[in-house]
Amino acid sequence: MRWRDERPSTNIEDRRGMSGGKIAIGGLGGIVVLVIALLFGADPRQLLEQLPQQGSSPQTSRAVNPQDEELKQFVAVVLAQTEDAWGDIFRQMGKSYRKPTLVLFTDQVDSGCGVAGAAVGPFYCPRDEKLYIDLAFFHELRTRFRAPGDFAVAYVVAHEVGHHVQNLLGTMDRVDSARRRMSEEQANRVSVRLELQADFLAGIWAHYAQNRGIVEPGDVEEALGAASAVGDDRLQREGQGYVVPDSFTHGTSEQRARWFRKGLDTGDVRAGDTFNASEP
Repeated sequence: MRWRDERPSTNIEDRRGMSGGKIAIGGLGGIVVLVIALLFGADPRQLLEQLPQQGSSPQTSRAVNPQDEELKQFVAVVLAQTEDAWGDIFRQMGKSYRKPTLVLFTDQVDSGCGVAGAAVGPFYCPRDEKLYIDLAFFHELRTRFRAPGDFAVAYVVAHEVGHHVQNLLGTMDRVDSARRRMSEEQANRVSVRLELQADFLAGIWAHYAQNRGIVEPGDVEEALGAASAVGDDRLQREGQGYVVPDSFTHGTSEQRARWFRKGLDTGDVRAGDTFNASEP
């Protein structure tokens, strides 16, 4: 992605190295299960509140890795690109786009949706309209999930911004209200539709970036690789050796890549109604 001469967003809150509340995750089955449950923005209003809190013991601050500074700059440029894209799209819809804030943190963070550890992966909190990312996740994306490349990083940011778009359009509230009246299995199926729409919206941004001429050869493949890497089926197979479709909350690798590609190819928000699609 051509980004070095592009405008960075000023809506960045850098909390790296700061101390925060302590959170316990062992009772939920370990990091793998938690990543599957929360990776890329599952609704923290429900999921984070289910995590057992252990008081407010101070966290030992960690020095910021100087090698992450370029990554921070890249993420700021991607955020700016999403601001421009969604600002234009909302104006075309006769609406006003409120820019989200991206919070960078290390280890754990106190969000408007509760205290969250880095193991949850990047997430969006609708209560404070902020995206939360520990930059260490992108190293995990490259190594553990085998999804390298700067456009893989861009996909993650654009996906979380997609949740912000859903929040502004009222989709998240409608989904949250519907899930309260459903069984766990039914609620999971709705969650999959919500996440796949966020993947589609990430593709809408990629369409915008492509039209601006900042997408380079191989970028789209990097994003598709990242979308596939975090499919529920792949994560479960690698984490526990078998797949439980009824427990999916984000969609399969094929579904996530397909909806991202649809957003990229169409550039039309109206084509992203994952909730009424015959197949997710």
